[in-house]
Amino acid sequence: MDSSMGRGLDILEALAQTTAGGLLGTSPAGLSKHMGRDRSQISRSLAVMAEEGYVLRASRNASLNWRLYADAQELTAHRLRTDGQTALEGMVEDTGESCYLGVLIGDTTVTIAERVPPGSNQVGSWIGRPYPAYCSDCGQALLSDADDAEVAAVLARTDFAPHGPNTPADLDDFLRRLEGTRRRGYSIVDEEAEPGLYSVAAPVRDFRGEVVSALQVVGPKARIAPMLETCAGAALRWARWLEGCLQAPPGAASGPARA
Repeated sequence: MDSSMGRGLDILEALAQTTAGGLLGTSPAGLSKHMGRDRSQISRSLAVMAEEGYVLRASRNASLNWRLYADAQELTAHRLRTDGQTALEGMVEDTGESCYLGVLIGDTTVTIAERVPPGSNQVGSWIGRPYPAYCSDCGQALLSDADDAEVAAVLARTDFAPHGPNTPADLDDFLRRLEGTRRRGYSIVDEEAEPGLYSVAAPVRDFRGEVVSALQVVGPKARIAPMLETCAGAALRWARWLEGCLQAPPGAASGPARA
């Protein structure tokens, strides 16, 4: 990047790389060599970023202020709880079906928010209830950015017990279905979770570009399957809107998604 902001981001990325490598910070000379940039320019940039709290200075070395990273993660969790509700309300309005927001915990998915349409016959709430990721639309969406080795690690101790007539039989079966999710950009689960149940889910990415949650539309196969395009479109549209909220600066206003 040629802009001053771009150059600053490049320096922050270089600091993150050195920290990930186990080093407790890097000197301006080290960054200059690593980046192929002028040492004095890097020193000036580090001084400004230290004043703003983005980096920490100790002796001659600089390192990332990870408190800012923790604050960003906390803000992400808050926005999932608040803006996630707005997204679910919009999805229910667009589809007329029950909609959920889930996250991955171990090899299970957990619903953290839900909205059901008036007249729904849902008994109880799904909030806080874990469900096996291998037979869930949410699970496929949440694992869609992971490579096969990462997925295998997540599901290493999973017993692929049948929950519906189309439940994946094993890891290889799940990975074949996951490949379809990666190509489409959203998951489709057809009687994998339970008989007669059909659902779609779209992944939601945070400020790091990592999948942190998934928006779901769930209902009877006889009703949802014929309106797959509508349900998938709503999930994708509101997922993009929610990503915009997660990636926006604190206090930034954001309007609802529009069809």
